[in-house]
Amino acid sequence: MNTKPTVCILRSDGTNCDEDLAFAFQLAGAKTEFVHVNELREKSKKLSNFQILALPGGFSYGDDLASGKVLAVELISFFKDDLQTFIDKKGYVLGVCNGFQTLIRTGLLPFNQLGKMSATLTNNDSGHFECRWVKMKAEKSKASYFDDLDHIMDVSVNHGEGKLFADKQVLDKLEQDGLVVFRYVDAQGKPTMHYPENPNGALRTIAGICDKTGRIFGLMPHPEKFVDITQHPNWRRERFSKPHGQILFERIVDFVKAS
Repeated sequence: MNTKPTVCILRSDGTNCDEDLAFAFQLAGAKTEFVHVNELREKSKKLSNFQILALPGGFSYGDDLASGKVLAVELISFFKDDLQTFIDKKGYVLGVCNGFQTLIRTGLLPFNQLGKMSATLTNNDSGHFECRWVKMKAEKSKASYFDDLDHIMDVSVNHGEGKLFADKQVLDKLEQDGLVVFRYVDAQGKPTMHYPENPNGALRTIAGICDKTGRIFGLMPHPEKFVDITQHPNWRRERFSKPHGQILFERIVDFVKAS
């Protein structure tokens, strides 16, 4: 495929990282369009017209009940068949922060079981909203387009409910099936439960996961907030060959183009 992949940037009341996400995809070579969830309900916009569904960060519906919960219920209630068709036709789904919380609550992550929630993202161990830069590193996973990213990545986090939590059986399955994509790490690149390097106390230091196809991917950090060198707080001192978030989005776009 030589044309630019088309990206649906899904909006709802409270979404606030949509323009950042669109900019990141555009820099990576994709074509983006903002679509409000009501436009999908009215069928003036169709999910089938896109190759990538991107759920941005923010506070969808004010995070009433729980972060991402209302949007997840809406997606399951009104778009379950459309979502399943989109996925069956090899559509790509990305959820960042609130979008990740939504994907977890729909059941799309980690096991692509719409309507069945197997894990959760709960309150940070710190007891407050975390807004800071952290480090993460890729694992060998079903999202194989990230496999050779062996360097430590600097990313921003902005969340109050980012701790990935599940029972041991689910966590073991994530590990065994290669569904853990990114982990929080320290300055030496070692997975850590130490605060603030692990900003929320996520079990197994998990920052991002995918489904068994690698086509549904979600993470708590915001890679879209580091797609330009000057977005990094130490950009004058550090020597980055390329912004770390830009690398991530380029991998996603290249993967979709090759599919």
